Amino acid sequence: MANKDIDLKKIKELIDIMKQNGLEVIEIKQGDDEIYLKRSLPQPVSAPIITSLPMMKHDMVPSSVQATNGATNQAAPVDDNLIPIKSPLVGTFYAKPSPDSDPFVETGSSVDPQTVVCIIEAMKVMNEIKAETSGTIVEAFVTDGQAVEFGQVLFKVKPD
Repeated sequence: MANKDIDLKKIKELIDIMKQNGLEVIEIKQGDDEIYLKRSLPQPVSAPIITSLPMMKHDMVPSSVQATNGATNQAAPVDDNLIPIKSPLVGTFYAKPSPDSDPFVETGSSVDPQTVVCIIEAMKVMNEIKAETSGTIVEAFVTDGQAVEFGQVLFKVKPD
């Protein structure tokens, strides 16, 4: 029994040496005896990998997006008086509070600064996005479930 206590004490000392020196593996051989200790080090938290979306041909891009990308669109005149509601973070855009609910807002909806216009999910957290302006929603630039970037225009509002 005394031998086991000595062996456990030595193993604990080896573990302490591993921790103090940042060692992952230690192997000791002495005659027929062999000790192999391996510990896992805490893994650093890595940032999520963001990949770009594949390029779309010009004729595949919706006309509302073409107009915002510098292409001219005769059917939709540009109104410089419109106020953009932009995404304050990167995440997934949700137009409705739940799949079977009505959207927070639609084209033609009146909003005030406290009106929730959508939810953006980021890292499993649902963030309510408010209009922060008064007026009428005249255009939506994203669809339900779409990935959005920081600063991306979500809606345009015609001020009251």
